[in-house]
Amino acid sequence: MTTDRVESNRTDIVVGGGGMVGLTLGLALAKAGLAVTVADPLPHETILDARFDGRVTALAYSSVRMLEALGVWARLEKDAQPITDILVTDGAPGRSASLFSLHFDSREAGQPLGHICENRHIRAALLAEAAQVPALTLRARTEITSLRTARRSLDVAFSSGQCVSAQLAVAADGRESGMRESMGIGVTGWSYPQWGIVATVEHEKSHRGVAYEHFLPSGPFAILPMTGNRSSLVWTEKEDLAAAIVKLPEHAFEAELVQRFGSHLGAVKVSGPRWSYPLKFHLAREWVKPHFALAGDAAHGIHPIAGQGLNLGLKDAAALTEVVIDAARLGLEFGSIEVLRRYERWRRFDSFSLAAATDLLNRLFSNDFAPLRLLRDVGLGVVDRLGPARRFFMQHAGGEVGKLPRLMRGEAA
Repeated sequence: MTTDRVESNRTDIVVGGGGMVGLTLGLALAKAGLAVTVADPLPHETILDARFDGRVTALAYSSVRMLEALGVWARLEKDAQPITDILVTDGAPGRSASLFSLHFDSREAGQPLGHICENRHIRAALLAEAAQVPALTLRARTEITSLRTARRSLDVAFSSGQCVSAQLAVAADGRESGMRESMGIGVTGWSYPQWGIVATVEHEKSHRGVAYEHFLPSGPFAILPMTGNRSSLVWTEKEDLAAAIVKLPEHAFEAELVQRFGSHLGAVKVSGPRWSYPLKFHLAREWVKPHFALAGDAAHGIHPIAGQGLNLGLKDAAALTEVVIDAARLGLEFGSIEVLRRYERWRRFDSFSLAAATDLLNRLFSNDFAPLRLLRDVGLGVVDRLGPARRFFMQHAGGEVGKLPRLMRGEAA
């Protein structure tokens, strides 16, 4: 295994994309002793700006254990809000909520049900830790312009004009991955007739760490507790209404919000800008090629209904790190297709299963068809009253189902 910095025209691994998955993957591989270069087209000051991305992430406890193992959680914990309860209800604006609901209690799990973190704080913690790792090179304002297969490596060209040879290149460059396209990997997917609206609100009363998921006819409306008397809204709206809602004057936007938010936290006020984005589903048809792999949104894009997108990507990063490091320790060519197919087999089915489940949930709950509404309401009530079923869903939310990589068990890679 390489333990020292390689010459400038060679590196062990290149990661394209300096988002949360790409940075975590680069950090994990470099801390295990490989020389890693992470390239991202955006400057660091942009991705850390509060106006760049107003979204938050519900980090599952398996993801928190991974960040602890990498030394990142100590930098992030002060900005993380523990989730003490999750309340799931079904209803519609102007109509009383269903008599049936589903309640997840952290006391039953013996730990918080997750932590809500602003994405910019996650990026800041990752960048701060990455700066302390000599084997990790961060290239901001740098795009990967071409990938060329050599005999036992990939030649990677950067927008700076430099070219490096790497045993493995990983595409973690998002849903519209240019690296995936350049390697000829297609996707299966579609667009939902929905957009996501994101905003932060301040409220009178304490949220006490409770997260709410209201299923409305247009889609889920999530209220996620943030530090202080603040919550993040993840508001799914019909495509033809979302753009108009986002452009409303502040008082009119808040009036629409209150109809859905309710009065349980007292008076609410929007704090900061609003964001909106189209909701899409995709799965890559292949995950690996010789000396090349996909991770995170480059491999899969799912509906945000369960808040599991980043957790899924972090599990990719943990699994790929484990496969690569195990091969390197045995003196194997870790970029070979035989090694990388172990990663593909490990992660592909899990990702497909979660993607299919979120798609089904969205289709089941994003409508106002009375017989179906009755069926799903009864279903919520049944799961709430069946301890084993309730605990199974809590395990899923915590990322505890399936074979966990060592990092997600809190162990070194």
